[in-house]
Formats: sequence, C-alpha cells, structure tokens
Amino acid sequence: MNNTEVPMKGSAWKAERTCLAIAVSLFSLRGRQRTMDLPHHGYRPTKTRARAPPPSADPLLFDDTSSSQPAMNSQGYYTPGYSMAAPIGGPQVDPAGNNLFADPMANAAMMYGSTLANQGKDMVNKEISRFMSMNKLKYFFAVDTRYVVKKLMLLMFPYTHQDWEVRYHRDTPMTPRHDVNAPDLYIPTMAFITYILLAGMALGIQQRFSPEVLGLCASTALVWIIIEVLVMLLSLYLLTVHTDLSTFDLLAYSGYKYVAMILTVLSGLLFGSDGYFVALAWSSCAIMFFIARSLKMKILSSLSTDSMGAGASAKPRLRLYITVATAAFQPFIIYWLTSHLVR
Repeated sequence: MNNTEVPMKGSAWKAERTCLAIAVSLFSLRGRQRTMDLPHHGYRPTKTRARAPPPSADPLLFDDTSSSQPAMNSQGYYTPGYSMAAPIGGPQVDPAGNNLFADPMANAAMMYGSTLANQGKDMVNKEISRFMSMNKLKYFFAVDTRYVVKKLMLLMFPYTHQDWEVRYHRDTPMTPRHDVNAPDLYIPTMAFITYILLAGMALGIQQRFSPEVLGLCASTALVWIIIEVLVMLLSLYLLTVHTDLSTFDLLAYSGYKYVAMILTVLSGLLFGSDGYFVALAWSSCAIMFFIARSLKMKILSSLSTDSMGAGASAKPRLRLYITVATAAFQPFIIYWLTSHLVR
C-alpha cells in the first residue's frame, strides 16, 4: 500500500505544478495586452484626420452670383454652382456691358416684325368674318318661347299664313323673336339633336341599336344638309342671282325639315307603317309649301335689281326653277332619312 501511494502522489504533484505554470503564463499575457492599450506618456494612437480649413468670415446662406465673373477655386476650375449658360428671357448684354436692343437697327427690325404680325392677324380675322360672323350668328339664335311655338305651328300648318315677307327695321332685318318669318338656327339645331335621340330610341325598340349605327345615322343627316346648302349656293352663283340670302339663311331653311322628320318617326312608332306614311305625306307637303313661299320672297323679290340687260327674260324662270327644285327635294330627303327607322 505504501509503495503504490508514493508514485501516485508524485504524479499528482507534477500535474498541479504544470497547471500552475499554464495559469501564470496566461495571466502574464493578459497583463501585457492591457498595458499595450493604455496611453504612454500622453501619446494616444488615433487615426489621422484631415486638417480643417482655416476659419473664414461669417458663412453665407447662398452663393453670391451677382458678379460678372464666375468664382474659381484653387485648382483654376469654375465652381460647380455657377451656370455658364446665358440667362433665359433676360436682356442680351455684350462683354462691354451694353444692351444689344439699344441698337437702332435692331429696334427697327422688331417694329417692322410686329407690324407684319398685326397685319397678318387682321387679315385672318377679316377672312374668318367673311364666312362666319359672331354677330350674324347671334342674330339667328335670338329667339324666345313664343317665337318657337309660333314657328312650329307655321311649319306644320303653313297653308293659312298670309304675310311671308321678312320685316326690316332701318335696313336691318328684325330678329326672329320679333318676326315669325325670319329664319333662325335654334329650331333646326334642336330638331337635329332630337332626331338623333329619337333615332336611337327607335333602333333600341327594334333591338338594332349600336353606337356605330347611331353615328352613321347622325353623320348621314349632317352630310345631306351640307350637300343641299352647297348645291343651292352653287346654283345661285352660276345663275348670277343677286339676293340677300346668306349661308346661314340657307342652312336654316334646309334644317327645318328635321321637324317634319321628327313628326314622321313618332307617327311611325305610335301607329305603325300606316301612320308613318300619312305623317310623311302631310309633313312633306307642309315643308314644301313653307320652303317655296319663303324662298320666293327671298329670291324673286330681288328680280327688279337684275331686270336690265340681255337674258333678263330668262332670269325669272331660272329663279322659279331653283325655288321649286329646292322645295321638291325635301320629301325625298325626309323619306331617305326616316324609312329605315320604322318597320
């Protein structure tokens, strides 16, 4: 027992001494590491910093760009905030500081250019006023409720009307609200819109409605009235008929047929094909009578001013032909634009 205990005690003592030596070495290494982190004699190892620029005067919120020369840095380049472009909209100044517009030649050129521009503008306005004058257009829309009711009754029952002459006041035709015989554009415009809406309703009832069909119906009605007005103007020009009929007058007389078209389509929707043909016959005769009497007062009344010269005997007959042809053309247009809406 004693012999075996001695070697065991010796090996344990060697192990303790080895562990103690390892602990001392670790402690000494940690101590060295701490001493390297502490400052020595006031010296503190830090990163090198760039030297700050010397303090200047009070800092400016904005760069001063009022001077004529741009600011330059120490390397001889322009500063990034300076714009080398010339000011837009400002006066053009030469390097000497003089205003270029002070040159008499430049001022003369500018005045001449502005004069030409004003003359061109006046010429354009004059040409536009020849074909479309706002004052004339306002005249054709000067209506009231009383005039509209009387005009609609005259369009559908023109046979009892006696006085078809347009009244004048100081060589100026009276406005439609004061004269039932004066042509207007309010009733044709409203009648055209009502006809398009009624056509859409008729197509919807027959289950044939589509935006394309409705657009085709509106464009067809508009194209026909434009063709009619152009043919009338060309006929009056070729036959050298001097009359006070204007383009707006012819457009108004041609547009009154939309009232007859509305009555025809309504009768066809309410009473079928029989009602359609009865309304077509009545409205066509009424419009023909109205157009013939109205254009007769406009075209044949100016015959006395053209009665002199060769061929004067043929002019009354030609004017009568124009009036009758215009009136006789109305039933065909009414039937063409309404027959496909009633089945």
